[in-house]
Amino acid sequence: MLLVNHLSISYQATQILNDFDLSLATGDIFALLGDSGSGKSSVLRFISGLDEAQSGQVILNGKQLSNNGTHNVPPELREIGMVFQDYALFPHMNVKKNISFGIYNLSNSKQKTKVEELLLMIGLKGVERKYPHQLSGGEQQRVALARALAPSPKLLLLDEPFSSLDKNHQEQLVLQVRDILKKTNITSILVTHDKYEATIFADKVGVIKNKKLTIN
Repeated sequence: MLLVNHLSISYQATQILNDFDLSLATGDIFALLGDSGSGKSSVLRFISGLDEAQSGQVILNGKQLSNNGTHNVPPELREIGMVFQDYALFPHMNVKKNISFGIYNLSNSKQKTKVEELLLMIGLKGVERKYPHQLSGGEQQRVALARALAPSPKLLLLDEPFSSLDKNHQEQLVLQVRDILKKTNITSILVTHDKYEATIFADKVGVIKNKKLTIN
């Protein structure tokens, strides 16, 4: 489903990653661990097409997205969803409009059906008219997940999405999101610095150390 081959990333004169390889099957949930500055988020940004690299190839579902460090397919056409640490919800849009942002090309009736399905899936049915500031941190993160899932991406990238939540709700949300991803069978990569979080969330865990990836 996903192949990342020979990825090398440097910023100015400092090499962050060297010869990084990763292979995931459909439905795999993978967690990427590493110290701050080890290149975890850089991997996601290259896969998504937001950043270029010195070398590396990305193949998603048989389609070459990047080759020799440069991108053949722009980010918006990659069928990749992203969920960020800060949720990145639009504060001036209610929940319904936030979730339907990426499916504006569908008819109004199909958008409504999709939003209702996703709100039911994330356990937030009935909040579609609320605004982000009216939701808890965990609720905002689930809305951000629904928005990322709305266009039915082939791959979902999660960049430390649980790190800003209090510990009382963090584990519960981690398990809820894992359950949703398993039900939708979407291949996913979680970047985190929390070993326990990685263990309970992912099927496979990889660690970046000394610019290389080791999969446990």
